Amino acid sequence: WRHIACGKLQLSRGLAWLYFELFHSLLRRDAQLRLEWAEAEAACGSADELEQERSKAGAHTLQFLLFLYVQQVNKVSLRRSLIGEEWPSPRTKSPSLTGKSTSENKNWNDQDHRAFVQTHLSDMLELLLELEQLTASSHSTHCSLVSYEAVCALSFLIEGTVDRSRTVHPLHELAVWQPCHRQNGYSKLSKAFSFPKLESWLRSCLTTNPFGMTACLKSGKKLAWAQQVEGTTRRAKIACNSHVVPEVFPMVVMSQVYKQTLAKSSETLVGAHVRIHRCNESFIYLLSPLRSVTIEKCRNSTFVLGPVQASVHVHSCDNIKVIVVCHRLCLSSTAGCTFYVLTPTQPLILSGNQAVSFAPFHTHYPMLEDHMAQVGLATLPDYWDSPMLVCKESGDTSVFRLLPPSEFYTFVIPFEMEGDTTEMPGGLPHAYQKALSQREQKVQIWQKTVKEAGLTKDQRKQFQMLVENKFYEWLVQTGNRQQLDSLVPPAVGCKQAAG
Repeated sequence: WRHIACGKLQLSRGLAWLYFELFHSLLRRDAQLRLEWAEAEAACGSADELEQERSKAGAHTLQFLLFLYVQQVNKVSLRRSLIGEEWPSPRTKSPSLTGKSTSENKNWNDQDHRAFVQTHLSDMLELLLELEQLTASSHSTHCSLVSYEAVCALSFLIEGTVDRSRTVHPLHELAVWQPCHRQNGYSKLSKAFSFPKLESWLRSCLTTNPFGMTACLKSGKKLAWAQQVEGTTRRAKIACNSHVVPEVFPMVVMSQVYKQTLAKSSETLVGAHVRIHRCNESFIYLLSPLRSVTIEKCRNSTFVLGPVQASVHVHSCDNIKVIVVCHRLCLSSTAGCTFYVLTPTQPLILSGNQAVSFAPFHTHYPMLEDHMAQVGLATLPDYWDSPMLVCKESGDTSVFRLLPPSEFYTFVIPFEMEGDTTEMPGGLPHAYQKALSQREQKVQIWQKTVKEAGLTKDQRKQFQMLVENKFYEWLVQTGNRQQLDSLVPPAVGCKQAAG
């Protein structure tokens, strides 16, 4: 792949590895294997050693080809744009988290996923054919046979059920099921499928993902995690499909949480795909090991997340803070956002970002290290300070900055939990630790000065009142008062859902 990507496609080595590593991150790999890979990469002392270590990684060729092919899902057709069938035409709008029609990124639209596969199914099958099954122009014929190995590769994208049961099977297991042989043209002698029959069978059976975001919003269990009180907070919608999902990762969708603090460490969240949408002026703590997280169209909020096994994708957000240990961080169309992150891969800066700040991960909670081990994330390597620009502005490094140590403060998670983690995993870079130590030293000098001032009882009382007033003014000016006030537990009668 490196030879083709760099030599034939003229991609940089970094971008070639990015595609390869992204493919690997989608596979359900054992947490221990992930930790061993991280350890081997962290032990590399030079770029050559790192390149040598990476060259040991392999991939299933046909699956990787499909992965590369489906990257077209977001491609905009200029011809279709001219005749009004492509973005930004209102006819291509998809349902939003609120159920209304809105123009969305295709990554979040289950209907677009199905339409893409239906439209390109023939091309994908031809991509998987052996050379002798293709014509001189690289197309299939009526007699072309699709190998069992090719259908196994297609299981990377497609899975299904028999008679709409709760048990999900990979495509290749369903394809060789005896009752399906007549429809898909499987021959036990050749251990291959008839190309036209297989294509016809797949087209007739393909349906929208019943465990995707659209289905979760329509039939998912509503969770009353946010406080349901009179006024604007009544708009909050939180749903989960874990009660209907069999052996796949569950999904939790959160929308329109407004001016609240929401904190959860729950079995419902473990291994879940979390979608957070249009949350404003809120503080959201999801302290469980997660599969993936998408944060979209959020404003003026802070998100503290448990370790994320795959990726955190932040899209179209303004002035938010994200605090997370994750395998991959991706940003698109954000403005004024700050990311406190520990990650073994370079953060990806896609198109449309402005004034992005990166800082080292700066907090902990008692179960953090246990949760990191569950998803296969270690403290090294850590590339929080080495983002990669993958966009038309790839030469413009001014879209991001590393947070100056003078602006860096640690973050305290204000909840009690059982667990063994008592400090930040991996510690802080020297410059940031030095800034904190100097600030702490100033506090100690100030406390000593007050203690040695010899104030009378009335003076101490007056001085304390003055300090408290100044502190209150600071809380109001910085918006931290709302954060503190929202930590007060809700009234006993307030409805909350467990799980």
